[in-house]
Amino acid sequence: MTVAMAPKQRLHGLDLSRYFALAGMVLVNFRLAMQPATPGNTWLEGLFHFLEGKASATFVVLAGLGLVLATRTQEATAARWWTLRRALFLLAIGIPNLLIFPADIIHYYAMYFLLAVPLLRSGPAALLTAMLAVTATSLWALLHANYSQGWDWSTLHYTDLWSLSGFIRNLLFNGFHPILPWLALFLYGMFLAHLPLQRSSTQWKLIGFGFLAAIMASAIAHWGQGSTLAWLLGSTPIPPGPVYLVIGIAFASIAIGICLRISSLWPHGAWNFLLPAGRMTLSLYIAHILIGMGVLEALGAFDGSHSLAEVAMASSIFLVLATISAWAWSLKIKQGPIEMGMRWLTKVR
Repeated sequence: MTVAMAPKQRLHGLDLSRYFALAGMVLVNFRLAMQPATPGNTWLEGLFHFLEGKASATFVVLAGLGLVLATRTQEATAARWWTLRRALFLLAIGIPNLLIFPADIIHYYAMYFLLAVPLLRSGPAALLTAMLAVTATSLWALLHANYSQGWDWSTLHYTDLWSLSGFIRNLLFNGFHPILPWLALFLYGMFLAHLPLQRSSTQWKLIGFGFLAAIMASAIAHWGQGSTLAWLLGSTPIPPGPVYLVIGIAFASIAIGICLRISSLWPHGAWNFLLPAGRMTLSLYIAHILIGMGVLEALGAFDGSHSLAEVAMASSIFLVLATISAWAWSLKIKQGPIEMGMRWLTKVR
């Protein structure tokens, strides 16, 4: 791929891909919270299995991409200070959210932002080198440390999360979205920000690369089934082995490439209705926990008696209401409420 910084005008295809990444996370997280007692039909079960780990990986890749695009016109010191403030803001809302929802991703985001500060002005080669270093370190940790430490797998409960050692272990190594290796996804997004994403050739290359990488990684995962390395060569996010990492990068590449193509080919298409929600993903992510899951808990939906079809229905209802609400909000204010607060609190004065 030709390396050249993406254009300064907003790429609406990225907002569209953020929307779909959020939608996938809502489906996966509602399932995690509701713990359906009965599986769905084959296609529905396949949909949830397909989205597991891939939607959140795309979310993280887009965060890294967005960070570079947001800071590219700033002076280097100002950009680092801006990023540090955002990291602290995300940590301040992520930790309380973790008290409510154990699979919270926001406090991990804070660490990705913090660790990305020294690399803000790095070129593509340095970012790819950092990605490989994170991946290699993660693989070493998986081979030499006890990934199950702290986990009660029967309930997906992390037993010592709120001890110092347990919190650090969860954050760094074996939580839902640990620094090792999820930081590599964030760095991949930073790398993508250096590509000419407005060009159709780049978009097609992202799609082609994504499909090729997904096929190769899936073949390795299939080959590894039944072997002693099946746990390491699996395609699921727990544990996040190198094959999962490649699949996450592949899916993010495909999703971003396709959404950029859609925005290029049909600039005034009906998909524009989704853009306000795609620009308010932080607010809507918090809302799907506080409001969406809050309502479900009040209705007694967490008792494990509901079907996967009911999970899909609850997720769809929330997404429809969230999309309409974001559109209505955008008629007066372009940013979501939490995005507004973050912008005001973290601006460099």
